[in-house]
Amino acid sequence: MISSEKKISKSNALLTYRALLLPRLIEERMLNLLRQNKISKWFSGIGQEAISVGVASSIDDNDYLLPMHRNLGVFTTRGVPFYPLFCQLLGKADGFTGGRDRSFHFGIPERKIFGMISHLAATMPVADGIALAYKLRDNNQIAVSFCGDGATSEGDFHEALNLAGVWKLPVIFVIENNGYGLSTPVSEQYACDHLVDRAKGYGLEGMLIEGNDYFEVADSIKKARNLALQGKPVLVEAKTFRMRGHEEASGTFYVEDEEFEQWSPKDPVRQFEEWLKSESYIKDSDELEAIKTEVGKTFEPDLKKALKADDPVFDEAAERKRAGLKPFKTPPSRNGVKSDKTSEKRPVDAIHLAHKQAFDEDETFLLLGQDVAEYGGVFKVSEGFYERYGKDRIRNTPIIESGAIGAAIGLAMEGFKPVVEMQFADFISCGFNQIVNNLSKGSYRWMPDLNITIRAPHGAGVGAGPFHSQSPESWFMGLPGLRVLVPSSVEDFQDMLYSTLYDPNPVIFFEHKKLYRSIKEVTPDRCKIVELESARVVKEGSDATIITFGMGVHWALDFADRQSNKKANLEIIDLRSLAPIDWAAIETSIKKTNRVLLLEEASEVLGPMSEIAAGISGRFFEHLDAPVIRCSSIHTPIPFSKELEKGYLANYRLEEKLERLLGY
Repeated sequence: MISSEKKISKSNALLTYRALLLPRLIEERMLNLLRQNKISKWFSGIGQEAISVGVASSIDDNDYLLPMHRNLGVFTTRGVPFYPLFCQLLGKADGFTGGRDRSFHFGIPERKIFGMISHLAATMPVADGIALAYKLRDNNQIAVSFCGDGATSEGDFHEALNLAGVWKLPVIFVIENNGYGLSTPVSEQYACDHLVDRAKGYGLEGMLIEGNDYFEVADSIKKARNLALQGKPVLVEAKTFRMRGHEEASGTFYVEDEEFEQWSPKDPVRQFEEWLKSESYIKDSDELEAIKTEVGKTFEPDLKKALKADDPVFDEAAERKRAGLKPFKTPPSRNGVKSDKTSEKRPVDAIHLAHKQAFDEDETFLLLGQDVAEYGGVFKVSEGFYERYGKDRIRNTPIIESGAIGAAIGLAMEGFKPVVEMQFADFISCGFNQIVNNLSKGSYRWMPDLNITIRAPHGAGVGAGPFHSQSPESWFMGLPGLRVLVPSSVEDFQDMLYSTLYDPNPVIFFEHKKLYRSIKEVTPDRCKIVELESARVVKEGSDATIITFGMGVHWALDFADRQSNKKANLEIIDLRSLAPIDWAAIETSIKKTNRVLLLEEASEVLGPMSEIAAGISGRFFEHLDAPVIRCSSIHTPIPFSKELEKGYLANYRLEEKLERLLGY
């Protein structure tokens, strides 16, 4: 039997009962609709309502909630309108994502709800970012992130808890421990006595609570909120039980009957009904049934309307627009400073300048990364920034690439402009899920513009071996909603990065680390906003076109200068942007030279030039006098030995490839 340490009025008790009953009755209707084949799938939270309702009703309306797929009670308690909610669950056009996301994979920023993705624990670092935004603004708000027991094995769970502890964030993490991760029991998920035991290791407060007792949940969350606001993040483990399958199709055959018998009397709705009777707030079962009927009537008209609502209609142009990059509007100057001064710079100086100018202009810029603060970054790009902008804006992170990118998403949701420095581009693989499934899909699904810049030092030629030399640009070219940029000149390092920092779209900005200190140019001492999607003609020519980017531009220019007999007048195109691709510039050059060589540092298999080659063949075949030739690095890991690396790299075979092209 549940019990409350303090008395609550009859009216408040009945309001709470209705709040618990509402998601239960909606779910029961949804299960009927599932059996009628009117919805395709349902992930039930029956038996766990006290957690969702207890949490949502015990925090401030402006606190952020990051629920999972069994937290219908979060949405109903937050007062989400029934009609668009049901349309969302039914995949209708009037749903929050217009049929683009199923069930609870959606957020409502105006209701302070951040939507889940199927990759468990991925929203937990996002909660850190939101909580950091609240902390920086000192606005007395918190973030609450939910996960199940199975998700506690994911890396993002541990990265999020660690970051929250280190940064002392106003955040609560709620584990709904219902005994099973799909069919896998907790005995095969973890070896500790309780999941909350992990709190101490991360410097968090820990609470182990009865998740089916509404009063215990509510009282605990209120205490946890106060702790979080004092800089003591909290891990709450709420013990509960899933009364249905992981989703209806999977069933519950793997659960022993004894477990259902043990947990059935602990059903949160049933327990609350017994408490109402014990307090004489309810006379009999007839009164309970009358309330159920009344609550059912509150949503039934909207459900019937949603069932008859229009399905989405495919419009290719609309879909492409929604998934694509948002228009870039030039921001007004923040300080009105103008200068005609110029100076000689290296790329590392240009990157430093771009940050400095933007960070001086706009206090919402933050830099996150490993060793970026007092140390100034491994390449010294942020040297002096810690002293200039302070620890709130120049923030060392633990070694948590996924956690850092997830936190950046949370910061951007709250209007900040985070810059995440990957120490080396190779390490971006550890943050792949956040980029692919949270960040790049965001605007297509439901998120606002996310101004996030991920800087990634890439490339070989410095004898750094297979884990500090990769060129992973093509990993991200196929992601709609994500910009991929690779500068080659000092001026582009400077102005493209400065423009990127103000771009409303998420951007991965690749910086070739061998170029950092090996080239110099005289450039203006003030950065300017430039167009980010146009290729650049680096050298005019007429006999053949070399299309390249990044380090490849310097290889191509060096080769053109070294030609002993100057037998070919080569045109060199610097793509600058790999997503999107400037096909118009490519077309213009191919129509002019009728021959094209695609030069890249990446591997010959599925590097960026694989897409360029396919695009040229499909678009401009009739203008070609020879096959499209690719010159790439070989399909092996990048070796450490300078001699082996020399043979690995694409420029080792550039002359051979050009002779083949010109001799065709």
